[in-house]
Amino acid sequence: MSVKRGNWLKHGSNLSLVILVLCLVCYVGNCQFEDTSEFDNPAVLPLITQMIYRSLSNSTAALNRELGTRAKFCVKDPDADWNRAFNFSTNLEFLSSCIRKTRGDIGKRICTAAEMKFYFNAFFNKSSDPGNLRPNLNCNLTSWVSGCEPGWGCSVDPTEQVNIENSKDFPERTQNCMSCCEGFFCPRGLTCMIPCPLGAHCPVATLNKTTTLCEPYTYQLPPGRPNHTCGGANVWADIKSSGEVFCSAGSYCPTTTQKLITGYIFYVDSGTTVEWGLRLRSAAVSTILLIIYNCSDQILTTRERRQAKSREAAVKKAKARQRWKAAAKKHVSGIRDQITRTFSGKIASQDGSSFKRLGHGDSSEVDEDIEMSKYSSPASSSAAQSSYEIEDDARANLEIGGKRVKGHTVAKTKKTQSQMYRYAYDRIEKEKAMEQENKNLTFSGIVKMATNSDTRKRPLMELSFRDLTLTLKSNGKHVLRCVTGTMKPGRITAVMGPSGAGKTSLLSALAGKAVGCKLSGLILINGKQESIHSYKKIIGFVPQDDIVHGNLTVEENLWFHAKCRLSAGLTKADKVLVVERIIDSLGLQAVRNSLVGTVEKRGISGGQRKRVNVGLEMVMEPSILFLDEPTSGLDSASSQLLLRALRHEALEGVNICMVVHQPSYTLFKTFNDLLLLAKGGLTVYHGSVNIVEEYFKGLGIIVPERINPPDYYIDVLEGIVISDGNSDVGYKELPERWMLHKGYSVPFDMRNNSAAEHETDPEIGNNPSNNAEQTFVGELWGDVTGNFRLRRDKIRHNFLKSRDLSQRRTPSMLLQYKYFLGRIAKQRMREAQLQATDYLILLLAGACLGSLVKGSDESFGAAGYTYTIIAVSLLCKIAALRSFSLDKLHYWRESASGMSSSACFLAKDTIDCFNILIKPLVYLSMFYFFTNPRSTFFDNYIVLVCLVYCVTGIAYALAIFLHQSSAQLFSVLLPVVLTLVATQPKNSKAMKIVADLCYPKWALEAFVIGNAQRYYGVWMITRCGSLMKSGYDINEWNICIMILLLIGVVTRGMAFVGMIILQKK
Repeated sequence: MSVKRGNWLKHGSNLSLVILVLCLVCYVGNCQFEDTSEFDNPAVLPLITQMIYRSLSNSTAALNRELGTRAKFCVKDPDADWNRAFNFSTNLEFLSSCIRKTRGDIGKRICTAAEMKFYFNAFFNKSSDPGNLRPNLNCNLTSWVSGCEPGWGCSVDPTEQVNIENSKDFPERTQNCMSCCEGFFCPRGLTCMIPCPLGAHCPVATLNKTTTLCEPYTYQLPPGRPNHTCGGANVWADIKSSGEVFCSAGSYCPTTTQKLITGYIFYVDSGTTVEWGLRLRSAAVSTILLIIYNCSDQILTTRERRQAKSREAAVKKAKARQRWKAAAKKHVSGIRDQITRTFSGKIASQDGSSFKRLGHGDSSEVDEDIEMSKYSSPASSSAAQSSYEIEDDARANLEIGGKRVKGHTVAKTKKTQSQMYRYAYDRIEKEKAMEQENKNLTFSGIVKMATNSDTRKRPLMELSFRDLTLTLKSNGKHVLRCVTGTMKPGRITAVMGPSGAGKTSLLSALAGKAVGCKLSGLILINGKQESIHSYKKIIGFVPQDDIVHGNLTVEENLWFHAKCRLSAGLTKADKVLVVERIIDSLGLQAVRNSLVGTVEKRGISGGQRKRVNVGLEMVMEPSILFLDEPTSGLDSASSQLLLRALRHEALEGVNICMVVHQPSYTLFKTFNDLLLLAKGGLTVYHGSVNIVEEYFKGLGIIVPERINPPDYYIDVLEGIVISDGNSDVGYKELPERWMLHKGYSVPFDMRNNSAAEHETDPEIGNNPSNNAEQTFVGELWGDVTGNFRLRRDKIRHNFLKSRDLSQRRTPSMLLQYKYFLGRIAKQRMREAQLQATDYLILLLAGACLGSLVKGSDESFGAAGYTYTIIAVSLLCKIAALRSFSLDKLHYWRESASGMSSSACFLAKDTIDCFNILIKPLVYLSMFYFFTNPRSTFFDNYIVLVCLVYCVTGIAYALAIFLHQSSAQLFSVLLPVVLTLVATQPKNSKAMKIVADLCYPKWALEAFVIGNAQRYYGVWMITRCGSLMKSGYDINEWNICIMILLLIGVVTRGMAFVGMIILQKK
């Protein structure tokens, strides 16, 4: 019986609880509930609190939709933002406390959706003040109850029902006014309560009798109402207008009624301890990078030292092998000579008449060789054969990895670096021995050298020109006139003449590099009228200036040109052979691992630099080689060394044409042909060097004794030396005499002396309009049009296309990109000190700006980000200028030789991507942790990477389109000017368009938006107000990033087009 009674009691208590809940539902759903004592019941209060909170959430949902419509620019996700502000589900203590305080009347005191909308609309109306709302139904000039005062609220009539979700009508709320509950704020001019957002602290105010303020707020008690006391919070607005509502710094507010004082480690926000660790990691990364950059040059030095040891070992082995072969050959030759002397007496007595038939007492070397081979004994023949076997065996049977391979497959089987060096120096030592053996240049020696199968022949190219005339388009002046001649393969042609004779112009015309001139006449290649550009891949042009990369070694400069310009099918062993042969022939062995040097850093000597300049073209194995004054600045020994190397090239069939100034007699005799020009570009002589003195002697011009012939001829053409009277030919008549001597047609205006004087004067043009005096305006207009035509011709020349007839397949663009990438990486590693300086400056800039600029929550750190944009843009632009400003001449030379412009540009940009990724990390490692913004480190890093990518592209364009000094000036001014323009108020449409074209506008907007996204809860009104004032949209962060990247891509495209258009041939 007792058990049954217990069950009934249990079921009865459950039933009473259900009835109470139904009554509460009726109460909340506009029903009356008379008994208020139940609100103190611990079992009932949580249920009422949940129901009130559910109703409150429904009312804020309507406001949420309104906010999403009117505040799209500052609300990215309305649901998420509103939940961060008014999601109190984790702690509803403030709501329960208010229910007890109001005795369950809270549902009639909370603002409806219409009243909330009325309050928040004041923030979007610039003429309204949230602290002083417009008159409304409850608070106006005729009705101003206590609930209209700040911090107070009222209830509706007990018989009136309130729908909190009503977003249209105001309820009449003037009954039972009392102070606002904790966790709520009651604005002045409204008689209802609005919950304070998360992140706020809204306690009940206390009166400070000294200041008469209701602290911690700033309102005062109304006069004339002695029973009125301080209420709750009175306003929620931005940080500037309602800072007292915000949870104070150094505190943490888990609810709107609770404030806890925290320790230092939690001073700012919960993410501080994590990001402090990131700060240490960033500093460690920066330190490691600096160490690597400082040690990078040592890495290259160590690597070069190891390669040098391998190469020296190969040289020693090759020389030892060559000495052994020479000794063996000498021993065999001695045996052969001894056998020959033994049988020579008998042969001479039997067939002595055979030598008398020659008709000369001393037989020629050719006949000696023939007769000796004819009458040599079998023993001598076998001995000679054995010597050849020794040599051929050394060449054709090299031991590689314990195996012997045939000679023609040696290059293809080389794998290790030491094996390739051994192969190369075996060939080089053999060539030296052969050259020493045939240095007397007998007929048999020449035949042997010509028929040597080991010498790789190049395509033979004969260059002929007829009536070649070059006229300036600006003033019609002749630079060359009626130049006719032929340059044959295997011969060295020297072009000489006084200053202003058009020597360099002739080389430029023959090489297809003449710009701004009108070219007439014929240029024939192997007897065919074809464009010289069709053979660009096998034509070398050595400029007068030594355009060599100073931060590369001699070997690295040569190797780069060899890899990019030699045939792609050539094996690496053969490339090693080519490079080592050039280094050896130019006498650069001692400095092969030395840096060429720059103006700031001392390198090799001037003569060695000149030889490297020539070697860059020799290493690509050209068929035609043009050299513009290669011996200028060289001493006699260096000049002879250079000419000896060129003679070796000529023996391989290279057609060499070079401009020289006053060579020594020994050097002069090294040339095969001479092309002598007079002033005005007229030919005085073109033929063999051996008969030039005979030709001028026939004209009565005899070189005095102990006078260098080329010096004397140039003095004659300058008019400095006058003939002794033996010749009646003046120096101005020499071009006409040459034309008559060769049977060329003489132009009509050169047939009399006066016309010849007028024509050959370099200061007088042949344009009749030059004789008439021009006005200043006419002369200025002529100069402007001439410059315009010159630029047009340069652009047209740069885009000139011709079909490739060189039959050489050079490496593809991707392969050249790889080579460029390796070269530029080495150059940057050797600039370790400069790179370290850039990083150090960025670190100091980040520390200084971060410590001087205090982050403002009102503007979301816009001031600090503005200075960041200026500083990072300036420093990164100055550094990026070095990528192209310092290498313009090198690029123009390499592109003129057929190297890929795309590969060069992409390689430079790829290497700069390392700095684009690392420099923001270095800067932020200081700036971010001094300013401590709310946005994440990664958000700031992404924006800064895009900013650096953008300004790097702008720096490329400035470096290519402007001179170095002008580019540096613009790099300093642009960030400052564009940032000032971007931060000015956009009062007009034109100003807004101009600001949109400035990259700092998008970078600053991305920084501010990224930071503003982290301000939520109590900061929501501050965020919307600040973004509305700045004109930013929180949804445009991705657009800002894309625009920065787009500017970087567009400026890179402009820089690339400018690099191609503006290159100087």
